[in-house]
Parts: sequence; structure tokens; C-alpha cells
Amino acid sequence: MVTREHISEKVLPCLAIRGAVSFPKIPMNIDVGRAISRKAVDVAMSNDSIIMMVCQKDQSVDNPGPDDLYKIGTTAKITQKIRENGGSYRILVEPIYRAEIKEFIDNSKYLEVDVFEKEVFVDNRSVKAEALLKDLRTSIVDFISMIPKFSSNIKNLINSIEDLSTLCDLVGSNIVASLEDKQTLLEEFNPMRRAEKLMIILEKEKELIETEERIQKKVRSKIDKSQREYYLREQMKAISDELGEGGENGSEASEYEKKIAALKTTEEVKDKLRKEVKKLNKVPYGSAEASVIATYLDTVLSIPFGTRTKDRMDIPTVQKILDKDHDGLKEVKDRIIEYIAALKLNPDLKNQILCLVGPPGTGKTSVASSIARALNRKFVRISLGGIRDEADIRGHRKTYIGSMPGRIINAVITAGTQNPVILMDEVDKLTRDAHGDPASALLEVLDNEQNKAFRDHYIEVPIDLSDCLFITTANTLATIPEPLLDRMEVISMKIYTRFEKLGIAKNHLIPKQCKIHGLTSKTFKMTDEAVLELIDTYLKEAGVRNLERYIAKCCRRAAKQISCNEKTSVRITKDNLVEYAEESKLIKDKILDSDEVGTICGMAYTELGGEIMHIEVLSYDGTGKIELTGSLGEVMKEASQNALSYVKSKANELGIEPELFKKRDIHINFPEGAVPKDGPSAGVATAIAITSELTGIPVRRDVAVTGEITLRGRVLPIGGLREKTMAAYLAGVKTIMIPADNKIDEKDIIDEVKQNVEIVYISKVDEALKIALSKNPFERTDDKTESDLRQLASTNQQGNQPNMIN
Repeated sequence: MVTREHISEKVLPCLAIRGAVSFPKIPMNIDVGRAISRKAVDVAMSNDSIIMMVCQKDQSVDNPGPDDLYKIGTTAKITQKIRENGGSYRILVEPIYRAEIKEFIDNSKYLEVDVFEKEVFVDNRSVKAEALLKDLRTSIVDFISMIPKFSSNIKNLINSIEDLSTLCDLVGSNIVASLEDKQTLLEEFNPMRRAEKLMIILEKEKELIETEERIQKKVRSKIDKSQREYYLREQMKAISDELGEGGENGSEASEYEKKIAALKTTEEVKDKLRKEVKKLNKVPYGSAEASVIATYLDTVLSIPFGTRTKDRMDIPTVQKILDKDHDGLKEVKDRIIEYIAALKLNPDLKNQILCLVGPPGTGKTSVASSIARALNRKFVRISLGGIRDEADIRGHRKTYIGSMPGRIINAVITAGTQNPVILMDEVDKLTRDAHGDPASALLEVLDNEQNKAFRDHYIEVPIDLSDCLFITTANTLATIPEPLLDRMEVISMKIYTRFEKLGIAKNHLIPKQCKIHGLTSKTFKMTDEAVLELIDTYLKEAGVRNLERYIAKCCRRAAKQISCNEKTSVRITKDNLVEYAEESKLIKDKILDSDEVGTICGMAYTELGGEIMHIEVLSYDGTGKIELTGSLGEVMKEASQNALSYVKSKANELGIEPELFKKRDIHINFPEGAVPKDGPSAGVATAIAITSELTGIPVRRDVAVTGEITLRGRVLPIGGLREKTMAAYLAGVKTIMIPADNKIDEKDIIDEVKQNVEIVYISKVDEALKIALSKNPFERTDDKTESDLRQLASTNQQGNQPNMIN
């Protein structure tokens, strides 16, 4: 029964809302982002804060018109507006009355409408209203009891509301899910008819929930049935096993049995695999454990048991292949030829483990590939640089998720044979941590007595690696553990001479880069003089990597000129090299312009090859102290002390006043102080420089010397002879003094050096002094005073010095 109505007509700004329906007396927060909506809010706030809110029919429409909006909405009062980042608003509104849009007013800035507010009031104490209220409460409570997300407090709230209209709007706003159902309730002005519609909606929702529950029960029932069937199948499998019949995995197991029987391996391996097949039969089909076992069997069965390639035994052919692939490297090639010769006489010869040691870019990796090609074997490369986990070598145990075999077994599987050439690159860069020491794991791999039964943690069966030819590479032996080094035959990869580099460039690098850049021998030529100019003035390296980069740069620029029709062909000579390779930024080592007092040309060996250094000695008034500069290591400092002690012991013979050592300080400098230096091989050179400074006799600028000095003046042997002598020759040295004990290494000195430089072998420092100084210091014509010595002493000359090692 309607007791009264509220009707009022107004012109209001309109706010179109998406995904929500507003009900009278139910406050709500709204995010306002659209420009026309923000303008409507601003207009409302500037007046009485009253706005018309109506729901959009299609939420995807960004600029709704009259046809996109429902006609029934609510008038509401904006109680709060907050401006957020990006210019949008967040408003708090309190809807007041239901309202119907009668007309849309033409306004380009925001939506403006003419609305009729209408609210119908009923007597909640009437019999019909009370009955409806009671039935509605029961229906609501029944509905929310079916949905766990509603708390029990909501029941108390529902029972506390006495107004039928308010209860309908509260439930419509918070419990009814469908947007269309919400709008249906909003459009009903009469509270009693609204309550009836709400009960129909709730009954429909309850029926939907009950239907979903019935479906869920059926699904759960089917799942239970599936589990029951699985249990019965497991029982049937157990019965089949007892009867000796195949189970679920029977066909798969049968395939594995056939593969195991065909393996050319020991019974120990076959027995292990058969046990795994039995386990596979017992585990549930498709389970995680079955997958782990199947993966293990597939991995072991992929190992090439008994598969070997036939070695190429024709020594001339092998020699031809090695010579074609690499220039020089005589020691490496001879070692491979010797191995093939021995293998030809004794087919049961087990492989040796070779370690190629040398500076970067000297062809260690590529020569290993060439060896494999020459031997007609498969080639696999394993990079060991930075490996810190033992499992990388030996594999992970099967108990771990994602476990796999180690790199050694993977290399054999990849090769597909049991006698591949396996290159273990950068063995000197292995590291270790809490997961173990990979270098220790390699001890078994690289031991001919043990690797015939190598056990990987994952494979768990012995694998014969004795037919594999292992080749390791390293830049230095210093970081390789002694037990590991003891298992390898070390072959030093010498630095290339300038003519060896020239040969490599002509026979390999230039043809390779021409092919890469689309050039031919007719369109691109590079003279020998141009290549030697690159080697001598542009590069300072032991190998040929940077040489190849410069050749590639020349090819690119030549290709550009030919492509742009600037030239039809390019010929690079020494004269036009700058046009293609740019100016050289390398400062070339050279001897001094004149003989100097206190400066001697020493020789050093670095990873990039040999270099010369100008060791400087200066004396000045002081208290007899010695100053050493040049970022020196302890060994080099001790060598300098030894040199000074020797000179002191020979002071009388050299005509040096002994008191001079108490009155003057001596400063010994090894230039290029930013570069660390160490080693004893500068001892003889330092003694000569000190003698020159204190006697005032100049040192010959065309003489270079190397050797370790003892306190008694003996000269001990040094290393890096080949590289040091080559560097001295290229710098312009005419006489090189080296320890007599190094005469056995004379074959290492390049023929070009021997032909152009006088090689003098010395066993005593006295001999070196007589040759290096422009005047024999042991032949005194008169006694020199301290004043004379100060006048003869020269100032330091700056030089260029690398790392020095013995």
C-alpha cells in the first residue's frame, strides 16, 4: 500500500558510471577519469554538489551518448572529491532519490539532463509489507548461507532493517551479482514490487548455485572412480608381476630390453640397466619417478658403446692436412705424427694427454680441430673457463631434480664415438668453491690408468675413456694444480715470428676474410710489405687475432670502394696502408739514439711476446740508500739487491771508491711503472747499469743482456729466449748477451736473428761488463774523485717496460 510519493523535476549534470549501479542511501566511491565526467563533477561541485548518476549499458564505450545509458538512475550528493595523479578524480557520493531522465540537454562540454526525482513510500507496518519483509529476510538468509564468503554479521544487519525499501536497495547493491538484475531493482520504484522481484532474483541465484554443486559432486564422483580404477590397476599389475606377466610399462620395457641386449658393452653395464628396467615396471605409469628412470635409460643407451671411427694411418696424408691447416707449430705436428707412427706399430696404444700452452691467439684451439680432422676422428670442445662445480665434470647424482651427466659423458654422446678428440679449453682457468674442486675431478679423466673405467655420478656405470684423445689448452701453467699437470704432456706454443705471421696471413687470413667480404684474388691484393708493416708497427701480440682484425678492416674498406664503383680492384701496399688501416697507435720499441751512462737495454718476456726495457740507474748525494721503482715484485727487488752487492764487492777492481756507497744514494728505475714486473732475469743488466753510473762509463746502446746474477757474479739461465732475442733484434740491437747455460736452447733462436745479431754467451758478469760498456772498466788509467763521478753521471732516460718473468 502506497502511503505517499516524492516527485521533483531538476536539470542536473550527469555522470555515466561503468560496471556499477547506485542505489538510494547506499554511499559509494567512484573513480572519474573521462574529461566530460570530470567537467560534470566540477559543475556539480560549483553549485549544490547534486549530480545525476546513471549506469552505462556497454562498459566499453568511452564517449557514451543518450542511447548508451539507462534512463533510470539516482540523484546523489558529492560529499568528497580527491584529485589523483594524472588528473583523475576520486569522489564519495551519497545517492538520494531514484530519478528518471526525461531529456538530454544539448551541451558539448559535459552531459546535462532534465530529470524527475521520484520516491514511493509504503507503510511498513501493514500486513502485506510485514509479510513481504519476513519472506525477504528468509530468502536472503538462505541465499547467503550457501555462499561462504559472507560473514555471519550480515545476518544480524539484515534482521535489524525494518524498512522494506532500504533492505531491497542494500541487498541489490551488495549481494546481487548481475548488473542487469541490479538495474532491474533500481528501475522498480514501488518497494513491494521491488521486494517480489528481489526474491525472484535470489531464487534464481540459489537454483544456479545448487546446479553448480550438483555438477561438482558428479565431477568429484568421477575423480573418485578414476582413483578407484587406478588402485585396481595397481593391484592387477602386482598380480601380473607375481605371475611373470607384463605390466602397464610392458611394451616400453620390452623396447629397452632389446636395446640393452644389442649394446656392445660389459655385463656389468647391462645388469645395471636391466635393474632400472625392472624398477620402471614397478612404478606407476606416467609418474615422476617413471620419467626419471626413462630419462636415465635413454641417456645411458645414447652412449656410443663400442662405436669407434677408423684412424687415418697414412702419415704423409696426416702431415699434409696439418700443414695445410696451420703454418709453423712444428713441435705439435711432430708429436701427432709420432703418435700415429706408434699407433701404427701398436694398435693397442692408449692415447696420450697433451697440454698446449701458449699466449692467446697462437692457434691452440684451432690446431686441436685440425688434429681431429687429420686423424679422421670426431671433434668435441669443452670450455672449462670459470667452471667451479665438480658436478660439471662428473655429473649430478640421480636423486636431484634436473640431474644430468657431466660434460665428459655429454662430449662422448655428442661425438657419437668412443674415440673422439676432446678439447678441454682453458684448463688453467678452473676455479673452486663449496661445491667441490673440478680440477680434482679431472685427475681421473686425464689418467690413462684410471679413465678406462670412468664413473660419472649420473651414469653410475664404468665408461671407457682410454681411446679418447684429450687435448687441453692453457695460457699459463702457473694456475694448473701440480697433480693435474703431472698427468699431461706439455707442448709450448711459441709466439709466431713476423715471417710466420706473414705466412699465416697469406695462406689463411687474407683468403678467409676475402671470402667473408665477397672479394676475390683479382679484386683484392695485399703485398707482403703491407702485411709486415701491419705486424711491425700496428700490432703487439703473440698470435694473429688482431692481425686478422686489421685485415678484415682493410677488406671492409676495399669492399666499400668496389661497391660504390670508386674502384674495380684494390691493391694494398706499404705506402697506402694508412688509407685502409688508419694510423698506427703503437709505439715501437727501439734502442737509444746514443750511448748513455747508467742506462742499459734489458730484455723481457710477456704473454704478448718479447720486449726490450731500458733499465735506468741514477746516483746522487745521500746516505747510501737504494731506491727501487717500477712496480716491482719481490724477486725482482732481490735481484737488484744482488746486483748492487756484486758491484760493491768489485768496487776496487772497477775503480769505484768504497766510501762512495756511504755518501751517495742509488735509484734504480724500471720504466712504465703502472705495469707489474717480477723475475730475476734483469740481474745482470742491473749490475751493468750500476757500474756504468758509478764509473761514468757509457753503456753501448746496441747491446742487450739478460740473465740472473748471483752474489759471486755467476750468470744463471733464464726463460723466453726465443721471444726476448726477437724483440731485441726488431728494436735494432746488434749484440745480445745471454747466459752460457742457455746454449742448449740455441735452436729456439730464430734464424733471422742469428744471421743479423751477434749472440754472446756469458757465464760471469765480468764478461758482460767488458762487452756492454764502451770502455773496459777493469782497466783503470787514473783514480776518479767523487766530483768526477758526479760530472760523469747522467740523468735518467724514460723507457718502455712490460712484465718481466724468468
